[in-house]
Amino acid sequence: MTNPLISGGPERNVLSVSQLNRRSKQLLETHFPLVWVEGEVSNLSRPSSGHWYFTLKDDQAQVRCAMFRNRNQLVRFNPAQGQQLLLRARVSLYEGRGDYQLIAEHMEEAGFGALQRAFEELKQRLSQEGLFEQERKRPLPSLPKHIAVISSATGAAIRDILSVLERRFPSVPVALIPVPVQGKEAAPAIVRALELANRADMFDVVILTRGGGSLEDLWPFNEESVARAIYASGVPVVSAVGHEVDFSIADFVADVRAPTPSAAAELVVPDVLEYQARFSNCLGRLQQIVRRRIADDRAKLDHIRRRLRHPGERLQQQSQRLDGLEARLTRCVKVQLERKHQHLSNLIARQRALQPGARLQQLRRQLSQLETQLNRQIHLQLQQRQQRFKEAARLLNSVSPLKTLERGYAIATDTNGQVLHSSRQVQPGDTVRSRLAEGVVVSTVTGTED
Repeated sequence: MTNPLISGGPERNVLSVSQLNRRSKQLLETHFPLVWVEGEVSNLSRPSSGHWYFTLKDDQAQVRCAMFRNRNQLVRFNPAQGQQLLLRARVSLYEGRGDYQLIAEHMEEAGFGALQRAFEELKQRLSQEGLFEQERKRPLPSLPKHIAVISSATGAAIRDILSVLERRFPSVPVALIPVPVQGKEAAPAIVRALELANRADMFDVVILTRGGGSLEDLWPFNEESVARAIYASGVPVVSAVGHEVDFSIADFVADVRAPTPSAAAELVVPDVLEYQARFSNCLGRLQQIVRRRIADDRAKLDHIRRRLRHPGERLQQQSQRLDGLEARLTRCVKVQLERKHQHLSNLIARQRALQPGARLQQLRRQLSQLETQLNRQIHLQLQQRQQRFKEAARLLNSVSPLKTLERGYAIATDTNGQVLHSSRQVQPGDTVRSRLAEGVVVSTVTGTED
């Protein structure tokens, strides 16, 4: 049997290269509308057109990629050679070369890079809101009455904390609030544990802790919900997440950051030996103060006892003093009575010396003299006022315009009472009023001359 494709029969359907590539492109774009692909960047180029061209590869394969300018302008970082990226892209084919490729629509850093970037962005935003302010952070109690530890019940962190607390101050009670410390359930569980520690109203310090791990393992302590729960806590929070080189958002928000779980336990309780030494020192000082106070009080008591006398002696002294005061009072009353009697005698003598008739006669003479002086002053004032009035009248008459009018002059005014100084101030037909020495003449202007 003859193969029609080989023999060149009518069944043969020949495609051009362009048609083949176009159909392949349509097939790829139809079956792969959008995919997420992760890989390492290589062969990155940025031509003057603004587009990005690169290869995305893993340890077994690679694929060409393109990200056009209108899309890469939205990327918030600059990709670099060897960087691990996560792309959302369309599967396509470049018809000109027949190359299978990805057209990237979105790009982000994969793995650690993305987490680190999210960490820095959240840290900056919460810092701007004031969650890291040192002024709002509270001091830890010098000796807590009850400690709450929020951590995994099976981790090394809780064992380290309990060991240190047992060694430093075993009498302080400790309550463990178990939570998962990694994974998706960790952050909500930590938030609920912080709320429980506050509602219990029995703890005066909280230790939030876990052991070391990768950034992904520690990520629940970088969640915004955990940071805001620490900020809202009414109980001081000590954050001890990871190793000394690890820093989390919880460390920045907490009232105190401890480099390790063991260090957190050392921060919240004093060393019992040091505490006992301080107690012994305080006890010694207190005993010394009490002994000194007793000695001082005993000395004061002896002094008071020496000053204390028999009540009968005090009564005799007071009786003598009362007799002396009575004698002084009697003398003072007698002296005062004698002074008042003498003063009364003087007043009676003065009253007899002042007769009302003589006094009235003296007042009548003074009144007559005053009336004479008053009449003389009134007559003198009238003469002076009349003289000044006559002088003022003569002066006023000398400058009066009536004197000028009596010599044949007149004062001309228009109908508004405005004085006329020139013939140019009136027109034929205007009314003019002329003030004479006696009376007023009203005239009509028939003509003017300069």
